[in-house]
Amino acid sequence: MTVYFIGAGPGDPELITVKGQRLIRSCPVILYAGSLVPEAVLQGHSAELLVNTAELHLSQIITLLAEAHAKGQDVARVHSGDPSLYGAIGEQIRELRALQIPFEIIPGVTATAACAALLEAELTLPEVAQTVILTRYGHNSPMPAGEELGALASHRATMAIHLGVQHLPRIVTELLPHYGADCSIAVVHRASWPDQDWVRGTLADIEVKVAEKGFRRTALILVGRVLSAEDFAGSALYAEATRHLFRKDGAGSTD
Repeated sequence: MTVYFIGAGPGDPELITVKGQRLIRSCPVILYAGSLVPEAVLQGHSAELLVNTAELHLSQIITLLAEAHAKGQDVARVHSGDPSLYGAIGEQIRELRALQIPFEIIPGVTATAACAALLEAELTLPEVAQTVILTRYGHNSPMPAGEELGALASHRATMAIHLGVQHLPRIVTELLPHYGADCSIAVVHRASWPDQDWVRGTLADIEVKVAEKGFRRTALILVGRVLSAEDFAGSALYAEATRHLFRKDGAGSTD
């Protein structure tokens, strides 16, 4: 028996891995985060037990996993996006290890990746940004020392900010000294869902645009110069002068 932590992707039922889909359709027990995972992702399942865990607390979830283990039943524990990012699987894994219940993690498409695809953006551009920071806004739960938004913004990397749209004015205030008022920012609501929506702007005008849209939750904030950059250097990978293992007719670097 194995508990499979499955990343269901950002919402579109086609943005799940083949392995994740196969396990959902074959496991006799499915526990899914119903507030974030659409039912379409579960289409084709033949589970004997299907549980929406949105209303359950940790000990109730672990009890269900332990009961399945006692019966020798595999469990599809379905989370949104990729379970390694804000998936709350760490505490579940800790309990499973204590109970000696085997588990496996099946990665999924992140909300950040879905937003970048929707915005037709590459988040890492030569000489613009080569680093992507995925973080959340620390409002109710404080951030660890050194991970405050202002400290992260000082790197001026591309940044994806979860759980922050309700606090957008504060976020803009913390970003402005580092990115500048003309820096591009986008707020994407429910990326890849049927009702997905988004707005682009700059740090100077994004608050007004988001207010007009009425986004209040389930939205991801992306900020960085890559979102509007046009005059950027080409990559070394496809440069004619670059020589590498698969293309030896150039005269440049072998990296």
